[in-house]
Amino acid sequence: MPVKIRLARRGRKKSPFYHIVVADARSPRDGKFIENIGSYNPMTSPATIELDQDKAIEWLAKGAQPTETARAILRFRGVWYKKHLMRGVSKGAFSSEKAEEMWGEWIAAKDAKIDARKAVVSADKVAKRLAISGKPGAVQVEVKADEQAATDFLHQTDDSAAQEFLAETVVETATDEIIAPEASETEQSTTEEADKAE
Repeated sequence: MPVKIRLARRGRKKSPFYHIVVADARSPRDGKFIENIGSYNPMTSPATIELDQDKAIEWLAKGAQPTETARAILRFRGVWYKKHLMRGVSKGAFSSEKAEEMWGEWIAAKDAKIDARKAVVSADKVAKRLAISGKPGAVQVEVKADEQAATDFLHQTDDSAAQEFLAETVVETATDEIIAPEASETEQSTTEEADKAE
């Protein structure tokens, strides 16, 4: 039976987090393992993944087989891509310096996307709190928060598709949430004028 890279559940009821472990395929899910190489917390938004990439690559090179979820996590963190690049280096397709450069570029782009996602989530949290509080300026502050998150993200990344998506999102929220209250104010003023005329 091969060695597996898989998740071991920890945490209390309805609040799980997982350790990414290397274990014998015959051992139980939360039982004995050979080495702990990281952790995964799906309860945060976006999910928090901490992984020792060098150990993961080392175990993959030794023949460890990841489960489907572990494979998805390894792909997300770039371990699978680095393994692919190291295989190209061993075949002589390119040098190890070129492989490290390609992997560094990929990691930088991935980190920028994750940071943009975190900025959008934090802006949404602020907007929800302001909407719940019932303060009169909540809509304008929400749009300003979205614009600030968008400008911060646009300065950090070169991804044109992400820039277009975020710009469209800010424009849509601005038009939907600011124009609608102004329309209701004009409707109220016309009804007041009608009442005065009567």
